[in-house]
Amino acid sequence: MAIENFNSGKTAHGNDQSLRDGIVSAVHRSPTHTLAKTSQDRIRLLTGLGVEDDAHLGKTVQHLSRIAKDANQPNLRQVHLIHAEIHDALRAIGFDISAGQMGENITTRGIDLLGLPTGTRLHIGESAIVEIKGHRNPCHQLDTIQKGLMAATLDRDAGNNLIRKAGVMGIIVAEGNVEPLNPVRVELPPEPHNSLGPV
Repeated sequence: MAIENFNSGKTAHGNDQSLRDGIVSAVHRSPTHTLAKTSQDRIRLLTGLGVEDDAHLGKTVQHLSRIAKDANQPNLRQVHLIHAEIHDALRAIGFDISAGQMGENITTRGIDLLGLPTGTRLHIGESAIVEIKGHRNPCHQLDTIQKGLMAATLDRDAGNNLIRKAGVMGIIVAEGNVEPLNPVRVELPPEPHNSLGPV
């Protein structure tokens, strides 16, 4: 059973900045290639690399499936963000899920991550900036958490286009520490805006 969308999956931007900004609710990292990441009091984002002491840190791809295809691809998946609202929705339909289990580095609340356009910059805490590159493509590993979880993070819109709800991926354009309760300010790119695709 698919969950209801936190948003439509389409790019939608109001003029009221308060409708877009939010907070960090949790941060996570893992030094090994595990799906779940361990909650931390603080993580450090490193420019052009990713999360310090995380297995996906690097200028080139670090996800094992991507390395097998072409190890020289640029790493557009340096940091993974998920909106806490998806955890709420999953729990509401019977999934026992918590922040970090789905592999995200940063869990946000109050931001329509899935509806942001490509190139959106998230200003987090005092100095960190993440540039959003695309949707995270849910994989079968999610079903190792609980059967049916992968399907619950996928849906179809009215045009039968696939909607991916397992968060977004980005690169670090300015380093800094990130911790729970940090504010997140959304900076939209110049128009025209392009909807996110999978990366």
